[in-house]
Amino acid sequence: MASLKVETVLRETTIHRRRNRLNAMGDGLGLEDAYGTTLGRIRAQGGEKAKLAMTTLMWICHSERPLRVDELCHALAVEIGSTNFNSDNIPAIEALLACCQGLVAVEREASTVRLTHHTLREYLTTHRNLFPRAHLEMAETCVQGSEWSAED
Repeated sequence: MASLKVETVLRETTIHRRRNRLNAMGDGLGLEDAYGTTLGRIRAQGGEKAKLAMTTLMWICHSERPLRVDELCHALAVEIGSTNFNSDNIPAIEALLACCQGLVAVEREASTVRLTHHTLREYLTTHRNLFPRAHLEMAETCVQGSEWSAED
């Protein structure tokens, strides 16, 4: 969290603007700006990296319980409409963490993934345009996965 705030302050071009940014952060405005800036960097990665990061954030934010690393990676590997599961499509956790630009962390003891700060969940859920179909996409993924399990 601190690194996000520092990056936001350092983007300002003058001492005056940096001081104003710091003061705004003291009022709680800095987190929203830091999250927005970081999501902008995530989108700027483009293509599959941006898609992977945003889908990762969606799953972690909207899941009813903490997800294990393997659960999340398998969910991200599912391709809707595919007739079988391709294990070569499972992303490495290191790739997820890198694409998410510091917004996601792994709880090593429990082997679960989490957002780096509780305010990030609030930010992501209040900006409904980020994941307008989150529950539908998650349900489709789960149904697709259960169809493959039934075939085995």
